[in-house]
Amino acid sequence: MNTLQASVSELVPALHPLDAPPDGPCWNLDELDGLLDGDSLVDAAVLVGLVPREEGLQVVLTRRTDRLRNHGGQVSFPGGRTEPGDADVRAAAIREAGEEIGLDEAQIRPLGYLDPLATITGFRVTPLVALIAADYQALPDPGEVAEVFEVPLALLLDPDRLERRELEFRGRIRHVFEYRYPAQRIWGATASMLYNLRQRLEGVR
Repeated sequence: MNTLQASVSELVPALHPLDAPPDGPCWNLDELDGLLDGDSLVDAAVLVGLVPREEGLQVVLTRRTDRLRNHGGQVSFPGGRTEPGDADVRAAAIREAGEEIGLDEAQIRPLGYLDPLATITGFRVTPLVALIAADYQALPDPGEVAEVFEVPLALLLDPDRLERRELEFRGRIRHVFEYRYPAQRIWGATASMLYNLRQRLEGVR
């Protein structure tokens, strides 16, 4: 078995299966206690896209345009709120990836789900982990995406690259994850989802 096959074979058992999307509470709700407006969260989905390269799996990330109302200018996964026409969160993640960076559904091989995550902006985000065809061509929507780039999965799974930072929000101190990665600022919800992936992988090794 080659290194890429081994990586994928490790990933799948660490994920919620495709036929059973996680329906429990968000894993980070304690950290947001008292900071969310209201009790209900809006359903959303993101695509955690992994691209097979000779040097190993790469994670597809975007930098959002500065003018977006939610998370403008931040590094994120392609994704957004679920729409009435979406059959499920998997369909929502794939649709959003098509709209935001031009991925065709045929280029996406879904593997499973991470745990749902609550964001400070009031979303319940379900991450869909998937393999992306190595020959994909990113076509970012200029209204939403300023840049599409790849980061080695091995780097994002390295505990020494991840740290907690303090910030003030509504008069309270919050602790958020941030990667030590000089090329881009990878922090907040995106860093938390990658941390969740690392934790789930460690649980099956």
